[in-house]
Amino acid sequence: MSTSLLLSYYGDDLTGSTDVMEALSLHGVKTVLFLAPPTAQQLAPFASYTAVGLAGTSRSESPEWMESHLHSALTWLKSLGATICHYKVCSTFDSAPTIGSIGKALEIGKSLFKQRSVPLAIGAPQLKRYTVFGQHFAAFDSEVHRIDRHPVMCRHPVTPMKEADLRHHLAQQTLLSIGLADVLCLDSTDTDTRVDQLMQENDVVLFDTLTHDQQAEVGTQLWRTCSPKESFVVGSSAVEYSLVSTWRRQMLIPENPPRFSSPGAVEQLAVVSGSCSEVTARQIRSAEANGFRVIALDVVQLINERTHAEAMYLAQEAANEALSQGKSVIVYTAMGPNSDAEAVHQGGERARHLIGRSLGQLLRQMVYVHGLERVVIAGGDTSSHALNQLAVHALTTRLPLPETPGSPLCTAHSDLPAFDGLEVALKGGQIGSENYFMSIRDGVA
Repeated sequence: MSTSLLLSYYGDDLTGSTDVMEALSLHGVKTVLFLAPPTAQQLAPFASYTAVGLAGTSRSESPEWMESHLHSALTWLKSLGATICHYKVCSTFDSAPTIGSIGKALEIGKSLFKQRSVPLAIGAPQLKRYTVFGQHFAAFDSEVHRIDRHPVMCRHPVTPMKEADLRHHLAQQTLLSIGLADVLCLDSTDTDTRVDQLMQENDVVLFDTLTHDQQAEVGTQLWRTCSPKESFVVGSSAVEYSLVSTWRRQMLIPENPPRFSSPGAVEQLAVVSGSCSEVTARQIRSAEANGFRVIALDVVQLINERTHAEAMYLAQEAANEALSQGKSVIVYTAMGPNSDAEAVHQGGERARHLIGRSLGQLLRQMVYVHGLERVVIAGGDTSSHALNQLAVHALTTRLPLPETPGSPLCTAHSDLPAFDGLEVALKGGQIGSENYFMSIRDGVA
């Protein structure tokens, strides 16, 4: 890889991974995202890139899985020699002691990098996520809510947020000590001294972020305190949004951001969605009102061994019929947070993974049979498992979407011609306006 590799990162799900790629690409940091550690041949075309990501699934995995798999993934990233290695988590911080444990990831990374203290940054004004005195907030319908009172995140079907104080939430997942660099610390005249002391006294230091100026100061601290070799940090894409201003001041990245041209519209778009978010439900209803064929995949039948094949067959037949008629298609397993959530919860890890794989198999068939050029996968947990069914080994940014940050249109790289060059958008549950699917179909930034 490039001798000037600024950053490597592991995304705990696929939409989170593309969120980081978009944040970097928007600021002129050439970034490639791999879905698994690549072969030398797959890595070679990206030798000049200054950031490398690895998309994972740890957000929907157990601590035991993380112990077995995360160490090797971070070891590969560490071998690339980037100045900072970032473990990327969702900007809503939803996690639990038994699923997607951020505490376990902190422990693994801290041990691997032999680091006294690990910085933690979650707040990102660009995403309307804010951390103030350790309390986390997120916007919904133009109103900012404390995360434990957020209309969606407090009812997340897998990892509901019941605690707004991120230190208390994290303390349920790890015994590591957690300090706080609050807004007063960031706005003070002796920030460096206070941060140094916090990092000396604590295993983890959480950074507040409310304003863009405070975000820039967080970036200064992350870069100032990193090891001369490699350093490990944890956080949302707040890490990248924080660092780019520091990199620009030090002339490590271009002063002027690049321009991305619109790819134009496609005649048909195929969408698969495993998202349980009300935001996604609104987007599906809006698409249906604008001519999309919307197909419900019965999740109770899907996760039942006896009825799985029939559920897949019915969805596939309906999708093929609509695509043959020239329509765009959405196949979904949930319409909002209460859609068969109990059945999926009882099915546990197997059910969640099966939903993602099944949607990916349906999408693969639609692309292959109908020669589709552009697709969408909705749902953070879904995306990682679904895209693995398309024989895609890497993604690069085709078109950032500043109006809906965190869900760029990507170019897929595959060893199979049917999927190489496919345009893919990966949408987290909370991301996007109601016209998101139409915007992707029309190639509108």
